[in-house]
Formats: sequence, structure tokens, C-alpha cells
Amino acid sequence: MARAPTSTDPALDAAALLRRIGFFTLFVIVPVAAQVSRRATVVLAPITIVLLIIASAIDRKNRPPGTSVKRLVRSPAFAAAMLMVFWSALSLAWTPFPGPATERLANLIATLGLTLAGYLALPDRMRSANLYLLPLGVGAAAIVAILIGLFGDAMMRDAGDADGALERGAILLAILCWPAVAWLRSRRRDTGALATALLVAGALLLAPGLTPLLALGVGALAFALTTYRQSLGVRVTALAVALLLALAPLLPFLLRPIVSLIVGSTAPSSISLKIWQKLVTSEPLRLITGHGFETALRGRFVNLLPMNAPTTMLFELWFELGIVGAFAAAFALYAAIRRTGRDTSLLVPGAIAAFATAFTIGCVGVGLTAIWWLTSLAIAILAFVAIEQGQFRASRPKASLLPKLPG
Repeated sequence: MARAPTSTDPALDAAALLRRIGFFTLFVIVPVAAQVSRRATVVLAPITIVLLIIASAIDRKNRPPGTSVKRLVRSPAFAAAMLMVFWSALSLAWTPFPGPATERLANLIATLGLTLAGYLALPDRMRSANLYLLPLGVGAAAIVAILIGLFGDAMMRDAGDADGALERGAILLAILCWPAVAWLRSRRRDTGALATALLVAGALLLAPGLTPLLALGVGALAFALTTYRQSLGVRVTALAVALLLALAPLLPFLLRPIVSLIVGSTAPSSISLKIWQKLVTSEPLRLITGHGFETALRGRFVNLLPMNAPTTMLFELWFELGIVGAFAAAFALYAAIRRTGRDTSLLVPGAIAAFATAFTIGCVGVGLTAIWWLTSLAIAILAFVAIEQGQFRASRPKASLLPKLPG
């Protein structure tokens, strides 16, 4: 019997292979490698995005770039984010460190551009096989983190960057947990979603710092509230994020008496809040313009800023960019969270939880423009966009409605 002819396009097969390798690297290799290497996220994520771009250039399965870019540019959140970037560039005129600040701003813009390119390169319809790699990778990374926490801590501490790698890996796990949970819930796999969340929580419980576990807990509260009542969870999260950013200079005056009463006035947290108070009262005009980009980090090494000053996003944003940058960031996050809440799909609780988790991490102890942190956020954004584009379902006709064949 003659074999039926098959029509295969080697170019399409190559694009599918590149896309599979890209998603496997992004969703599996990066979370696992981040548990043992500080630079895994920064090195592997751009390579992965380049693979996705090449795949989309070959098979043209991505959405029309013009339509996607037009919708993105017209969003209020994008306009506010561009205002923040513009103000950061303008602050190079009065920053004490123009050279390092220019280099850091260039890295920031490159990361944003690469994320946008990855967003445009995602296919219009994501295959479920590629998206199931996300919970697989998160679960594998959590298991690796648990094994390191239980048995491999002594060996990992022989390396100089062991604690940094474990902390960064835990932070990436806390963020990627929510797109993995959202994807599994969208496929009615609630048991798998719960198991993934518990596995990540167990890994973070053994992590060196408490920040990832605390952030995951805040994200879980936002997830539960949004699942119970979506509009309420979205409004509470958006308002909390915007108000904390906009009113951050008032926080040291409100929190310092409470923190001093609990942990004592000589505790590092109390001293940091006291320094923040002095900076606010001694230089009120700087609340408008800020000290310039990259000042919060490098100012500590030239006695421009005390070494025990706060290292949170709230402090650094106001200290470097002032009211313009802080209000722009507050409006951008508020608009982005409200825009996410307009959808009625099962992805909204996971997206709101990811917002809450990432914002908590930034508020507790991650700097403003660390490249590994921005890259981790970029991976989470691409993951949510990918699972949103994998929500199509082909409806099949019921058997009772099919026409009966004669005889």
C-alpha cells in the first residue's frame, strides 16, 4: 500500500524546536540553576528570549507587532513607566555619579527593551505542553532548594556566593510560584496548584532569609482575597501599593515608635528608620527632585549616605527620583493592577498575588534597579503573558447533536 505523502516544513520544525528549548530553559533550567548560581538568571534569561525571538521570526506565529505595540503604548501604565524612565535619565544632570548612573540606566533600558521584545515574540496561541513546563520547573527548583536546605548547606557555604545564590533563588521561586499556580488552576488542576504552592513554601521556609517567605505569605493573602471577591482584592492591592509608594516619606515617622517599642531603639531597623527621618527633615527640597539616579547605592561608599540607611525600594525611589519618580511609579503600578483586574479569568488571583509578592520583596529589602531583580520580574511577566495566550479552548460538539449516519 502506498504511504500517504506528508508535507513538512523544516523551517517550522526548527522554530518549534527553538521555542521548546527556549521555554524549557526559561521555565525549568533558570529556576533550578538560580538555586545554586547568582548569575544564572541574568545570563540565561536573555539567551532564552533571543531563542524565542528567532523562533517567532521563522514561523510568524506571534501576534501582529503593530497591534500589540499600539495597545501597550496607549495604556496609562506604560505612559507612567516611560515618565519614570525619562525622569531617571533627566536626573543624570544632578546625580553625583553620572558615569555609573548612565551605565545602570542603560542596563535598565536594555532589560526593558529585551522584555518587550520577548513579549512581542510570544506566539499568539501557546501550546499547553510548553506551559506545563512552568509548574514542572518551579516544583523542581523547590525540590532542589529543599535538598540544599536540608543536606547541602555546609557544602554550599564553601562557595563565596552561597548565601546570595540561595536568597536570589528563593526570591525567584516566590515570584514564579504564582504564574505556575494560575496556569494549573486555569486547567482545573487545583490539587497540583496547591501542591506547588506548598512545595515552594517549604523551600522558602528553609531559605536563608525571611523575606521570600514573608512575601509569599502576603501574596497568599492577596490571592485568597481576590479569589473570594475579585474586585475587592484588586482594589485593595492597587490602593495599598499606590499609597505606600506615594506616602513613603511618612513611614519612618509612623513606624519608628512602633519598631523601637518592639525591638528597641538600638536595633538596626530602628536606626535605619531614624536615618530616614533625618534625611526627610534635613533636605525637604530633595523630596521634589531627588538626589539623582544610582545615588542610594554608591552614596554609601563616599559618606553621602550612612551605611545603615534603608535599602528598600520605597526609600531608594524617593531618595533618587523624588516626588516625580515616586508618583509616576505609584500610578504605573496602580493602573497596571487595575487593568489586570478587568479580566474575569482564573488568572487574576495569581496575577494579583504576584504583584503583592514582588512589591513586598521590593519594600522589605531589594534595591530599586538590581539587574537580577529586574530580570526576575521580566521572567514573571513573560510567564503570565504566555499563560494568558494559552487560555484558548477548542469546543467539541456533543455526541447527541451529531447527525446519525443511515444504517
